[in-house]
Amino acid sequence: MTQISRPEASATASSLPGFEIIARLRRLLVVGAAAALGYSLFMTSGKGYCPGGVSADGGFLDAAGNPTDTAPMCVYLDLHPSPVIFIALAVIVFTAITMVLRRAADAPSAIRYLDRAAAAVAILAIASVVISQIWFALIPITDWDGTGTFFYPFPFGSVDLRTEPMSVG
Repeated sequence: MTQISRPEASATASSLPGFEIIARLRRLLVVGAAAALGYSLFMTSGKGYCPGGVSADGGFLDAAGNPTDTAPMCVYLDLHPSPVIFIALAVIVFTAITMVLRRAADAPSAIRYLDRAAAAVAILAIASVVISQIWFALIPITDWDGTGTFFYPFPFGSVDLRTEPMSVG
């Protein structure tokens, strides 16, 4: 019986033992880097609110529309990536590599560990962006009266809060 050679398989496959594992490891690293980059890009957002305003004569108004001598305080929120997520992504990748080295009995089990880790990395990055952006959008910034607490999307995102007096002009 003659064996038919497949040029497409020989062009992509290596004769190196364990090449499938190395290819999946490379894929895990690429997915990890892409997830970290995508998470960084989609985790930047901001919003602000100034209760009150400026009257026709140039004086300040409070949130109720009453004249006041002091400028109303404005609140600004900025959403940024959380270092916790970057650490979690790295932990997933290194844990998968460690599991392959310690527990994988054969190539298929090693590939399963690496594939599951790549899926976990992608899911964590996507879920973190979705949770953070929705949570950030739902922060009731217009209800802010200068006191109180905002609940932020920790650990999925990091929020910076700035308050400063309203500027005229």
